[in-house]
Amino acid sequence: MGSSSDWEVMRHASDILTEFGVPFEAQVVSAHRMPDDMFRYAESARGRGLRAIIAGAGGAAHLPGMLAAKTTLPVLGVPVPGKHLQGVDSLHSIVQMPKGVPVATFAIGASGAANAALFAVALLAGDDADLLGRLGVWRSRQTEAARASKLES
Repeated sequence: MGSSSDWEVMRHASDILTEFGVPFEAQVVSAHRMPDDMFRYAESARGRGLRAIIAGAGGAAHLPGMLAAKTTLPVLGVPVPGKHLQGVDSLHSIVQMPKGVPVATFAIGASGAANAALFAVALLAGDDADLLGRLGVWRSRQTEAARASKLES
């Protein structure tokens, strides 16, 4: 994430990854305040065994795109809402990547962080039958919870 204040949103990705037993790193790597650290992080990610990067950022939200520019790993961008524009500025910054530097972009806020983690789980489940099974069970529970939430008239 771009700063520790983004944790309130990004913890939702952490919660999902923890639930599925997927190991992860939670780091603050600011594109603006620590660009050299950010470049080192991105350039070393594959060699450290990472398979994807979930990058949450608010404001100008350059972190996901800059990470994507420095690694060939999939980068999943989560716009973090800010004080003034409620994350729309971050969404535009992340989703408007130039051709050749893709960033998968998710919804603003907690839902986006959770969905980015679920997307990462689905990516990893492509070659992990156990993880695929757990994802199927998770989705079935979600379906059953939705069916059980009938409104009374």
